[in-house]
Amino acid sequence: MSLIPVTILTGFLGSGKTTLLKRVLTEAHGQKIAVIENEFGEENIDNEILVNDTNENIIQMNNGCICCSIREDLRETLQLLASKKRQGLLDFERVVIETTGLADPGPVAQTFFMDEEIAEQYLLDSILTLVDAKHAATQLNERQEARRQVGFADQIFISKTDLVAENEVQALMHRLKHMNPRAPQRAVHFGEVALGDVFDLRGFNLNAKLDIDPDFLKDDAHDHAGHDHDHGHVHGEHCDHPSHAQEGEGGYHHHHDDDVKSFVFRSDRAFSPSKLEDFLGAIVNIYGPRMLRYKGVLNMEGTERKVIFQGVHQLMGSDLGPAWAAGELRTSKMVFIGIDLPKDIFLQGLEQSLV
Repeated sequence: MSLIPVTILTGFLGSGKTTLLKRVLTEAHGQKIAVIENEFGEENIDNEILVNDTNENIIQMNNGCICCSIREDLRETLQLLASKKRQGLLDFERVVIETTGLADPGPVAQTFFMDEEIAEQYLLDSILTLVDAKHAATQLNERQEARRQVGFADQIFISKTDLVAENEVQALMHRLKHMNPRAPQRAVHFGEVALGDVFDLRGFNLNAKLDIDPDFLKDDAHDHAGHDHDHGHVHGEHCDHPSHAQEGEGGYHHHHDDDVKSFVFRSDRAFSPSKLEDFLGAIVNIYGPRMLRYKGVLNMEGTERKVIFQGVHQLMGSDLGPAWAAGELRTSKMVFIGIDLPKDIFLQGLEQSLV
């Protein structure tokens, strides 16, 4: 049986997750979807989609999809769904997990790597984060959970952009890009998103594509020529982006620096496999809980193939990718997204892990 793809949908209260879900479920796409809801959702999926409210954990919807709430832990819910599917009692092709507004998607994502039985049945496809343009600045300033959700994302959807001025939307996008340069951002209207933008994004696949927003790299390079160990381009005291500010007299003033940040390491020298493994093992031990997502395409001594690695919190994995092409510049590139990670220590350690 092929693996069942799973999408984690996260985002702050009122960002439009339920609207997006409804849209996905009602769109006639011939796909059957199982939705797992954390049952203290701010509003459960409307009854118009559900056939009836029962005490049953799993409800068949009248569009052929199914919906269930997590009564036990997520593992058990996933096991139950998979076994019903195997027995032919339930028919679904993919799973969407809607987390509550305050949830940290990290542990949900880790379930798919740590648990062998789950990993044999499901494939984590991506984490989608919905950001509400109208309230984002306040939420990002005040709630670390909101910042974490941005750091975890493989794709960011920004809702309610029609309710705020264009320069505020731009400032928000700029801010989000510094927290997470990997995730493409898209403004969405009333949760109207093409399904191709929601499913099969392969954000967790170990593939040779390392998506880092090119503008972010441009920013970085343009701010600091060469490879120096300073703080790259992050919002500092001089920052006057509206999304960071609170209105005061005389317009905007700087609010505070986000603790979720990203940085990129690049080198044309090869890594020593043993040194790199030791170093990554050590930092994951210390900083794992604060490391949200990290990914790299690496040039390793002793192999003609690219090495692809990625991780979530303390869990990381690597794989051999395609061979370096003849004449291709063998550059290692890594991106780290996390909470107050000591950039200098990381960059220095990586530098020292080179051959």
